[in-house]
Amino acid sequence: MTKAGEFVKIDKDNLITKSLSNRTQDLGKSGTTKKEVIELEGKVVENLPNAIFRVLLDSGQTVIGHLAGKMRVNMIKVMPGDRVVIEMTPYDLTKGRITRRMR
Repeated sequence: MTKAGEFVKIDKDNLITKSLSNRTQDLGKSGTTKKEVIELEGKVVENLPNAIFRVLLDSGQTVIGHLAGKMRVNMIKVMPGDRVVIEMTPYDLTKGRITRRMR
């Protein structure tokens, strides 16, 4: 501990290299990668507001899914009874992103 009025010697070169090494660790693509995504098939059971749907998976679990951006842009219509592919992360298995509508 330093007392009030004392000076602390700082090694500027060491601080610069530490800050640069921390910066290089943060470079790269952030967010979810394809390796972390779980794709499952299911059937749309119910429409909810704001392009959100209740989906019954083949395993019997019910999840909430929202439309992916490409499906919104291309105006792909999803109705109850449609089979869909839903992407989920391993962190929250109750919500997912609807990426494809099956025929």
